[in-house]
Amino acid sequence: MYAIVDIETTGGYAANNAITEVAIVLHDGNREVRRYETLVKPGITIPRYVQALTGITDELVEDAPFFDDIAPFVYDLLKDTIFVAHNVNFDYSFVHHQLEQAGFKWSAKKLCTVRAARKIKPGLGSYSLGNLCNSLNISLENRHRAGGDADATALLFSLLLEWDDAGEIEKMIKKTAQDQRLPPNLPPDDFNNLPDKPGVYYFYNQAKKVIYVGKAINLKKRVSSHFTGNNINPQRQHFLRDIHGISFEVCATELMALLLECTEIKKLWPTYNRALKRFEAKFGIYQYEARNGYKYLAIGKVSKFQVCIHEFSSLYEGINLLRSLAERFEIDHRFCKYSKSEEGDFFQNNNNPQSLPDVLMHNAQVDNAIDYLLNNRPSFAIIDKGKSKEERSCIWIENGHFYGMGYLPSDISIHEPSDVKNYVTPYKSNQYIEQLIFSYAEKHPRKVFFKKHLLA
Repeated sequence: MYAIVDIETTGGYAANNAITEVAIVLHDGNREVRRYETLVKPGITIPRYVQALTGITDELVEDAPFFDDIAPFVYDLLKDTIFVAHNVNFDYSFVHHQLEQAGFKWSAKKLCTVRAARKIKPGLGSYSLGNLCNSLNISLENRHRAGGDADATALLFSLLLEWDDAGEIEKMIKKTAQDQRLPPNLPPDDFNNLPDKPGVYYFYNQAKKVIYVGKAINLKKRVSSHFTGNNINPQRQHFLRDIHGISFEVCATELMALLLECTEIKKLWPTYNRALKRFEAKFGIYQYEARNGYKYLAIGKVSKFQVCIHEFSSLYEGINLLRSLAERFEIDHRFCKYSKSEEGDFFQNNNNPQSLPDVLMHNAQVDNAIDYLLNNRPSFAIIDKGKSKEERSCIWIENGHFYGMGYLPSDISIHEPSDVKNYVTPYKSNQYIEQLIFSYAEKHPRKVFFKKHLLA
């Protein structure tokens, strides 16, 4: 038995809105056998724009039942049926949520008539309910009301059953049919083409702009996890509706996928990527020279307009490095500042300039510390398995900074670690990426070439 459902609501997300009208048409696969329709009092104010679209006003639902009052009857109608709707996840999320709030544990197999129409009648200009009805000569009366849209969906469903020579609907209603869980605007082939390999995937909006970048050990499994469950919060529902396409890049290893994800997020800054953005460097170590010629080393916030010597994700890391540099190169601690200061501030607080170190010797010590920081960090390669037996993956670190990654033929002998530099694609580095690589190198020393310099 099929239950063809349409609802009207106060807004787009089940978590913060409510049903204002519901229509259920029971269909046995040949014809309509039962019908139920009612207004529903939502318990919240219906927004003006929704009233204008549907014609359902606060006054109209004043004497209507609350959903809790009709929940037992709705549950009885829907149990043991296949839930059918145009853009099924929208209607299903509301009905599931409000039944659950009313104390009913319910779930059902779903069938989306948007996706069914795409499979059975491919090539149409639009698959919205209104445009489909125009294209297929289906009568659509009382538009944007639950009863009118449910009747039109029932007629569409009957025609799809009639035209379904390839048995697409039967395939779709199987519990394992993945495309029933896909976002409404995502072409199924974009998902079906995903491999079971490590890599990076990209979600695109309608304007073909990247809105999310993710990495995976198994691309198909990870992308699928975005679409499973019945999370009704507005952010997730909006995210799913915004997905109009997927592309991917296979990587040889999880580390390469993670590095590519980091660099792509930094480059593209997608709307829905939030987690990695918190790893942006916030502090840096700077050098400046006072009016009397003494050089300072200072920790300050990263600025777009000033170049720092080295970046840190936290003030604590910067302070520790500055202290270690001062001790190693015997720099007077009075010339090390934990926040950038105005030139000459040292002398505003020091009444004994005769106690200062020799300016030339002091500046040479500061220069040595900077040179050490920039040029004496380790350079090494990480060589690992490739995407096939004919290649190996390689990552090159130069002076402690991520230089790039790529692939080299398996039959090439590497005599010097720097040889891999010829096979890598350069990428921009940041402190978070460097932390990932150094941590990986410590855990997997056999994959590191030039290991003797790793902790230099």
